[in-house]
Amino acid sequence: MKVGILTGGGDVPGLNPAIKATTTRLIDTGHEMIGIRRGWYGLLNFNIDDACSTSQNTMKLDRNMVRTIDRTGGTFLHTSRTNPAKVSPKDVPDFLKHSSTFGDGKAASYDFTPHVRDVLKFLKLDALVTIGGDDTLSYSLRLHQSGFPVVAIPKTMDNDVRGTDYCIGFSTAITRSLDFIHNMRTCTGSHERIAVIELFGRNSGETSLIASYLGNVDRCLISEVPFDVEKLCHFLIADKKSNPSNYAMMVVSEGAVLKDGGVIEHGEADAYGHRKLGGVGEYISDAIKRLTGEHTMYQNVAYLMRSGAPDGLDLMVATNYGTLAADLLLKDSTGCMVALQDGKYTSVPLSEVGGGPRPLDVSQLYDLEQYRPHVRSVLNKPMFLY
Repeated sequence: MKVGILTGGGDVPGLNPAIKATTTRLIDTGHEMIGIRRGWYGLLNFNIDDACSTSQNTMKLDRNMVRTIDRTGGTFLHTSRTNPAKVSPKDVPDFLKHSSTFGDGKAASYDFTPHVRDVLKFLKLDALVTIGGDDTLSYSLRLHQSGFPVVAIPKTMDNDVRGTDYCIGFSTAITRSLDFIHNMRTCTGSHERIAVIELFGRNSGETSLIASYLGNVDRCLISEVPFDVEKLCHFLIADKKSNPSNYAMMVVSEGAVLKDGGVIEHGEADAYGHRKLGGVGEYISDAIKRLTGEHTMYQNVAYLMRSGAPDGLDLMVATNYGTLAADLLLKDSTGCMVALQDGKYTSVPLSEVGGGPRPLDVSQLYDLEQYRPHVRSVLNKPMFLY
C-alpha cells in the first residue's frame, strides 16, 4: 500500500509527531509513505505534465526523515488554506486554466476535485491521511465521498472539531496562553493598569474560556456571546478597585462580537471564506481609556499561542492519533476520523465532521451577564469540559 499524508490549515504543535507516528507504523508494516507538501495546495498545483512537479509538491518519507521531527512544532510538510472544491479564478494554476472545469473562467469558484483525483492516481496512492481542522477535514469528506479512501486526524487549538473531545494543539495553546496571562500580571500590577489580552478564536471561545478559567482572570469575552463595552468597563473598574494590587485582567477571543456590531476583520477572504481577525482587543483597550480614563496594557498573543514544540499532552495524543490512523488503514477502515470520546481512543465517520465547528456549551461554562467563566458542575463532564 502506498499512502499519502498532508497537513492543512493553521499549524499547531503536535502535527510533526502525528506525521512521524503514522509514517513509522506504516513503514514498519511494509508500506510506502509519501508526504504531500503544503496541504491541499500541493495536490491542486500538481501538474502531471511537468516532470518537476513531483519533487516540488511531494516527498518520499522514511524513518530517518521523520526520526527527529516530533521534537519541534509546526509541520515539516508545510501547510496552506487551500480548498480544491472552491478555487477562486485568481488562484487557479495556469496549467488548469485550459481544463474543461475552468471553462470560460467566469464562475465565482471552481471544484477541481477531478484534478485532485487524477493527481492521486498519477502518484499511485491507495489512501490519504489528512491532518487538519474543520475546513481541511470538510474537503477530506468531499474526497471520501468521491470514492477515495481517507483517514483524518483532527487538529485545532480551538478544540472545536465535531465528533471528538480533543484536537491536537489545544493543550499547548492553553499552556502558552496561561504563561502569557501570568507573565502579564507583573507589568499590569506594577503599573496598576487594566490588561487586555487577545487570544485566537474565530468561531469558538473555548481557548479563551479555559485559559481564563485556569488563569483566574477577572473577565473573559468569547466568540459566542456578544458584549456591551460600557458594561464591561463597569465590571473592570470594580475588579481593579477590589484587587489589593489595584489592577485587573481580561481576556478576549479574536472573534468576539460587539452587541451593536460585528467582528473586526481585515484582508481578503481565504478559500474557506475567512478573512483575518484581530483588533477587538485593541478596540476594547481604547474604549476603556475613553470611557473610564484608566490606562491599559493591550497584548495580542496571536501566533505565539501555537508556536514551538508540543507539550506532553499534545505529544501523547498526536502520537496515538497517528498510530491509530495507520492501524485503521491497515484494517481497510477508511472514511473516518480518529477521535477521543469518554477518555478513550476511537474513530468516527467523517460525515460527523460536517456542520461546522462544534459549539461551546455556553449555558454550562459561561456567565453571560458577568462576562466570565462559570463552570456549574464538572461531574460526568469530559476532561476538557465539553
